[in-house]
Amino acid sequence: MKCRELIEKLDKQKSLSHEEWVRLISDFDDEDRALAAELARNIATQMFGNKVYFRGIIEFSNICKNDCLYCGIRCSNKNAERYRLTVEEILSCCQEGYRLGFRTFVLQSGEDGYWNDGMLTDLISKIKAQYPDCAVTLSVGERSRESYEALFRAGADRYLLRHETADKAHYCRLHPENMSFDNRMRCLRDLKEIGFQTGCGMMIGSPFQTADSLALDMEFICEFKPAMVGLGPFIPHNDTPFAGYGAGSVELTLFILSLVRIMLPDVLLPATTALGTVDALGREKGIMAGANVLMPNLSPTDVRKKYMLYDNKICTGDEAAQCIECLKRRVLTTGREIVIDRGDHKNYKHKNKNFK
Repeated sequence: MKCRELIEKLDKQKSLSHEEWVRLISDFDDEDRALAAELARNIATQMFGNKVYFRGIIEFSNICKNDCLYCGIRCSNKNAERYRLTVEEILSCCQEGYRLGFRTFVLQSGEDGYWNDGMLTDLISKIKAQYPDCAVTLSVGERSRESYEALFRAGADRYLLRHETADKAHYCRLHPENMSFDNRMRCLRDLKEIGFQTGCGMMIGSPFQTADSLALDMEFICEFKPAMVGLGPFIPHNDTPFAGYGAGSVELTLFILSLVRIMLPDVLLPATTALGTVDALGREKGIMAGANVLMPNLSPTDVRKKYMLYDNKICTGDEAAQCIECLKRRVLTTGREIVIDRGDHKNYKHKNKNFK
């Protein structure tokens, strides 16, 4: 079966066999990518109109207990200049973000033990009390089910936890021995069962990734049906064991992004900063390939260059307002428009209000 036929089959059936995924990922060409992008873009328009949602990221700590081989803030990187924002600084970022039109705040950090359940629930409660019309998204890594339940009760709406790879052998080559593929999957299941709008995702072109690995990713995403999927090309960091590896392919990243949109029409799909780092027009291309979310940085400018997961990250020196105006202009070139909206997944029932 030709790749075009496989794309059309995916559009109709919303799934493929493992062998079909491998064939499609291995053999696609520019025409196939253009077809997938057109289908994905049309689906995004049907589901969301011309809307692109903004999420304001606040990178509140780059301290991390983990030593993932690809990550610039891994605990063994002695060149990383560590920082941790105070609650007051985080709330100040939210205040500025709200003024600029953000209605979702994404609190992202390394796995920093200082931010225990009590600290995080207090912070979430403060944000929700001051901005009851806003969503709070967390991206703070692996925690116990009890911890996730506490964060949900405090009012957190969404949780981003990239699975990184659905290939267990591949996972072991990207992470130290003390990190567990099974625990990562347990976390994702717990988050979804608790009621979070749950996001997963992976790096495209990470070291040792194969078409077979990516096929497993697509099968996992199809089965898990996340509310969000974060896709971006792998970008090496010079202070990691993967410093000598090349960045992931923009073309493959865009193709996978389109296939995810075709497979899960209502998914919330960011055009990531990593995509914009590898390609100057990467975020625009992402939107044209089916993405409908952008995530500008609300962190204080004096810490942005310290939250460096990979080399040459863009927008580390921009003020939030400057970054937003730039992105608005970029979005307009795609025929889309930025909306001031929480941008919830359509199946979200605000379950946390009734969580016991």
